[in-house]
Amino acid sequence: MSISTIGICGAGTMGRGIVLAAIQNGFDVVLWDISADAQEPAEKYIHGQLDKAVQRGKMTADGAEEAKTKVTFTTSLADMSNADIVIEAVLERKDVKDKLFSELEGIVSEDTILATNTSSISVTVLSRVLKHPGRFVGMHFFNPAHIMKLVEVIRGARTEETVVQQTVELAEKLGRKPAIARDVPGFIVNRVARNYYNEAMRICTEGAAEVEQVDKVLKGVGFKMGPFELMDLIGVDTNYEVTVSVWNQYLQEPRFTPSLMQQEAVAAGMHGRKSGEGFYKY
Repeated sequence: MSISTIGICGAGTMGRGIVLAAIQNGFDVVLWDISADAQEPAEKYIHGQLDKAVQRGKMTADGAEEAKTKVTFTTSLADMSNADIVIEAVLERKDVKDKLFSELEGIVSEDTILATNTSSISVTVLSRVLKHPGRFVGMHFFNPAHIMKLVEVIRGARTEETVVQQTVELAEKLGRKPAIARDVPGFIVNRVARNYYNEAMRICTEGAAEVEQVDKVLKGVGFKMGPFELMDLIGVDTNYEVTVSVWNQYLQEPRFTPSLMQQEAVAAGMHGRKSGEGFYKY
């Protein structure tokens, strides 16, 4: 199957980034969100990023204008009917994803690939709500999705090999670098990254260093962003949800235990850049 139209569910940070990666590489996109209020800021962000690409000499003005015409914004899930693949980028909650995929299966064709951008929930578990789980695959982008090259392609227990290969090929056409991952908690990156975040917060809660010091030291040894800067970019609440998910899936293995420091920030509404304050103020 040749993929030409990509459906994306969720007009938040990840959804917008995936849209940009797709339209900049010539794909037609249908962007769905349950909230009409999410559409306008998503469109403004996408158009703004394309305009910035022109200013930086990475796209021509004509190319940017053509890319803008390649995305359709909708609040009707029925508009996904002609998509060759639908990529979900909604809340990191199993119940929300289950409901979405159950509805999608009754809308799309039997050949349509259904992909989840989950960063921590088991692909095999998510596929259980489907009548045809063989077409279900994990396609996990990284934030910001239109810049970061890595894409994890996760094979669930019942994912067909042809679906894995088609997803890998799509990632390559999007200019990404796909890595096939096993369906283990956190997959590759988020399993490793739990320690990057958790150890940093443990150091601070023990009073050994301040947030700014930890970030400065880790950037000094080669990391592009410190753990606290990165959590603020991703969303402290989102990062916390992933940590809890990985911890529970590893049967509450102590080294994956969520930090009370992060839990407190989430409870206070300090969710990072998107809320104006996280571990830093913006």
